[in-house]
Amino acid sequence: MENNQTRPKPNNYLVLAIISTVFCCLIPGIVSIVNAAKVNEAYALGNYDQAEKASKNAKTWAIVGMAIAGLLWLLYIAIFGFALIGGLMSSGDF
Repeated sequence: MENNQTRPKPNNYLVLAIISTVFCCLIPGIVSIVNAAKVNEAYALGNYDQAEKASKNAKTWAIVGMAIAGLLWLLYIAIFGFALIGGLMSSGDF
C-alpha cells in the first residue's frame, strides 16, 4: 500500500540567499541560490531528504556569506578608523 502522507516542504531560504548575494558576498550567495533552487525541485520529485539537505546548505551558505561580509566591513572600518586617528594625531605644527 502506498503512503500518501508527505512531509512538509522545507524552507528554501531564497530571500536570504538573494540578500546575501546582493548585499554581502557574491560567491557564497550564488551557492546559496543554487541550493535554494534545488529545494523546490527535490521536493517536487519526492526526494524529501535531498530537499532538506539542500535547504540546510542554502541557509548555511547564506549565513557564511553574511558573516564574511560582516568581517570584511569590520576590517574596513578598523583600517580606516586607525588611519583617521593616526592622521588626526600626527597633524601638528608645520
